[in-house]
Amino acid sequence: MLSRRAFIQAQGAALAPAVAAGAYVKPDHHVVDCQSHIFVPELVDFMRKRKEPPYAYDRDGDTYVVVGQWHRRLRERHTEIDAKLADMDEAGISLTALSINDPGPELFGDDGEHVARMVNDYVSDLATRHPDRLFGLIVLPLQDIDASLKELDRCVSERGMKGVLLYSNLDGSFPDEDRFRPVFEQIQRLDVPVLLHPAYPVTYEAVAGRNLIAGLGLMFDTTIALARLILSGLLDEFPRLKLVCPHVGGTLPYLIGRLDHQTQVLKRGAEHISKPPSEYLRNIYLDAVSPIPMAIQYGIDFVGAERMLYSSDHPWVDPKVIADCVRSLDLSDEDQGRVFGGNAMRIFKL
Repeated sequence: MLSRRAFIQAQGAALAPAVAAGAYVKPDHHVVDCQSHIFVPELVDFMRKRKEPPYAYDRDGDTYVVVGQWHRRLRERHTEIDAKLADMDEAGISLTALSINDPGPELFGDDGEHVARMVNDYVSDLATRHPDRLFGLIVLPLQDIDASLKELDRCVSERGMKGVLLYSNLDGSFPDEDRFRPVFEQIQRLDVPVLLHPAYPVTYEAVAGRNLIAGLGLMFDTTIALARLILSGLLDEFPRLKLVCPHVGGTLPYLIGRLDHQTQVLKRGAEHISKPPSEYLRNIYLDAVSPIPMAIQYGIDFVGAERMLYSSDHPWVDPKVIADCVRSLDLSDEDQGRVFGGNAMRIFKL
């Protein structure tokens, strides 16, 4: 594997023509995708046996996954690793952080520990079969803290997984609640990143009517979760925690000035923090999944290129869409190297 310096130099040299021409060029070096999902076939089979959400059913030759009131149809690229690898090849992605999407183990009640072990083993087995293409992110049965601590340690120490996928709400509870503190303590001790990922949104009723569940509901969910994590004081308690918020931080980077004013001037919600919310946000990593270049540029302007990660959100998004948005920005060769892989290689210890 290239050294970080060599990687950045190769990254910048290969991407410069694409930026100049405004066109996609398949690179011949490492590009790391920090958010990419797969549905686990064994879990889908398990869900077919359930009658209450989350469950799955088949209709007219298609399979649907139901979380809450949300029905989503599975496609080939949602379950087939060979299809994902082919799309990675087409987009020039060398290495992908692989995780499940929702539903997470916390929605399965007493079966949560079983579900967590099932899906974590599946993802880590894929990473073992394709070690030069995939690394795994862990999900935890957070309705049971002791089981979560054991599963976290097992997945890092025995299965070689590189980070944690943490849902923005955990069956309606937000991860800043005190009962989840031992999990964050162990994550910091193990020194693995946490990717905050949207779940079935608490605002579902408000966004379902115009089919805005994915477009707005998921983004609001991560925004609320991230704001609560900041205001809870968790980042003071665990200052070495490497927290990644996808989709350029939801909407929080655009609203953070309001939180600064509320907490610092009006003294609303500042009781657990030692500095303005914007200072915490600048120490959080963002991923670039926003199909509009100016949003990615704003995120880079806010946190710096050293805290922006290229991600695709495959299979929901064509990986080339986000890559082309990043390449359209007026970034230095070094900063492009950071975004497309250098930062990920550093924080995931690749």
